[in-house]
Amino acid sequence: MNRPTALVPRHYVAIGGRGPEDVVADARGRVLTGVQDGRILRLEGLTDPGAAHVEVLTRTGGRPLGLHLLPDDALLVCDAERGLLGVDLTDGTVRVIADSVAGERLRFCSNVVALSDGTVYFTVSSRRYPLEEWIGDLVEHTGTGRLLRLAPGGDEPEVLLEGLQFANGLAPSADETFLVVAETGACRLTRYWLTGPKAGRGEPFVENLPGMPDNLWRGAPDAPIWVSLAGPRVPPLDLLHRGTPDVRRTAARIAVRAPFRPSGTTGVLAVDDQGEIVHHLTRRRSGFRMVTSVCESAGHLILGSLWEPGVAVCEAPSTK
Repeated sequence: MNRPTALVPRHYVAIGGRGPEDVVADARGRVLTGVQDGRILRLEGLTDPGAAHVEVLTRTGGRPLGLHLLPDDALLVCDAERGLLGVDLTDGTVRVIADSVAGERLRFCSNVVALSDGTVYFTVSSRRYPLEEWIGDLVEHTGTGRLLRLAPGGDEPEVLLEGLQFANGLAPSADETFLVVAETGACRLTRYWLTGPKAGRGEPFVENLPGMPDNLWRGAPDAPIWVSLAGPRVPPLDLLHRGTPDVRRTAARIAVRAPFRPSGTTGVLAVDDQGEIVHHLTRRRSGFRMVTSVCESAGHLILGSLWEPGVAVCEAPSTK
């Protein structure tokens, strides 16, 4: 792993809503995000805080998390309350694409990507805990996360992988032969093969990450996969995960009732398709906490957060 370098903030932009959990950039460098009250926002001019503009595109009626832009002016949304949604960005119309799998209601949908053939893949972080109790799943280490697939034109998702530790961000390889899935609770990235002799199998891709990976973002096939780190590794939590299920469940019940404050250590990574870390940027005692997403826009890194009421604009690293 490369030695970490400084994550250099340029400025902060308040967006009039709390918890821009995922940030994605469109072809014009505008950034889309969803906030706690259900609004989908489009942010422009972020590199100049005095000129930044926030536009409300629609409301999902739930809690939007992961986003994926489609080429036909449409947006896929993982909504923690409503399931997988589609948004027409021309008029703001919201429709439910999938809200159940095998008769079980989808809750805590986390992140989504669509490949060139129209197939949609998305993650479910937990089958036991809702979004507002996310810390309970990380503490109990339930392993109830899933990777799902929705065929073009289909209406019933298919479960591809189960037993994931808080399945979260999702990104394709450059040639779309595999997907990379972030397992927040295991501090690792997992590869799921779509083609070739290992098709349909999952395997470790990058293990022992320095923090808990959240959303993933890839701006172009020749660009690396950016990985947000929602927080640093917590040694007592690693130790607890080796405890018995009863001990973990008891600890989880305590955790969901206890006050939570994110760590002041934040960071992001960039990895290539060989699983090599090409950038590791970190900042201690950061005023912007719990980085749950990162994307590139206009030569800068834009950070989102489940915790903050705005986004952070940071320097992008030099190309390697």
